[in-house]
Amino acid sequence: MEGNLIRCQNGHLFSSRRYGTICPYCNIETATREKKDVEKTQEDIEELLFLEEERPVCGWIVCIRGPRKGKDYKVMDGKNFVGRADDMDIQILGDNKIDRRNHAVIVFDAKKQENMLLPGDGNGLVYLNDEAVYVPQNLNPYDVIEMGESKFLFIPFCGEHFMWEDDK
Repeated sequence: MEGNLIRCQNGHLFSSRRYGTICPYCNIETATREKKDVEKTQEDIEELLFLEEERPVCGWIVCIRGPRKGKDYKVMDGKNFVGRADDMDIQILGDNKIDRRNHAVIVFDAKKQENMLLPGDGNGLVYLNDEAVYVPQNLNPYDVIEMGESKFLFIPFCGEHFMWEDDK
């Protein structure tokens, strides 16, 4: 347990496993330490990364207000679950008013070439252009998504003007 505790520059002690490298008390990014895997060589690591299936980016959300202002998050093909937990597709740290799990779902449907915003199954509400989202809503370029104390601008990549080629 002690190995995953970090102290921020303001002296707050917190779990890196739970909060990553951002202090949950003052939202300050702490210095990250490089983790070295002594059992694998650099070539082994590169080979493993090469073998991982690459999921190409289909869009982004960019934080325009809140603790992570300026940070971007990739939107991939299919469902992208949004929350603070480690297993979320889009993990947003630093805003404790965003549910840990499934605050919202951002979907890119390659077949229909459309982006959608769905409410999550958590307690928190999600807003699209200042309107609460209770049912799936179409996402358009530069729409504003609000969760917790943060606002995000939606930037599509795939759709009418570009689609990744299906190599299968």
